[in-house]
Amino acid sequence: MSRRPDRALPEITSSASRWIKTLPIFLAILGASTLAIFNYQKASSSIVNSTLYALRTSPRAREALGEEIYFRDKFPWIWGEMNQLHGKINISFGVKGKTGKGLMRFRSVRKTRMGYFETQEWSLETEDGEIIQLLEEERADPFKNTTLQAEVKE
Repeated sequence: MSRRPDRALPEITSSASRWIKTLPIFLAILGASTLAIFNYQKASSSIVNSTLYALRTSPRAREALGEEIYFRDKFPWIWGEMNQLHGKINISFGVKGKTGKGLMRFRSVRKTRMGYFETQEWSLETEDGEIIQLLEEERADPFKNTTLQAEVKE
């Protein structure tokens, strides 16, 4: 194998044009990955786990959705703000049971720096548009920490 010394040299392509073509793809992948990571953090938080557990044990939610209440989607998307540091939680996510689907909303605020969170809304909107207020049930507020409040009063 021999090469001729007087052969034509290949064209030099600008690496800037390659960067310009691939930069939007890179940024899109980076943005999607960032959103997925933050959503995973929300989905695996104790707030979401607690609200989902309370929903499973709620008689009115079980009546509307059936047994085996869990996330509606395989990869659940948690909408809203979850800022425990500043005392603001306002989330919603899709849920499903054996007989129905719905959207669960949960809103809780902490009014003072060292205060307790106060649940303002905990509702379930079914597929047919019916909104079930789950805080108005006869049972006690499942999010209220009664043992700590009892210790503070003593």
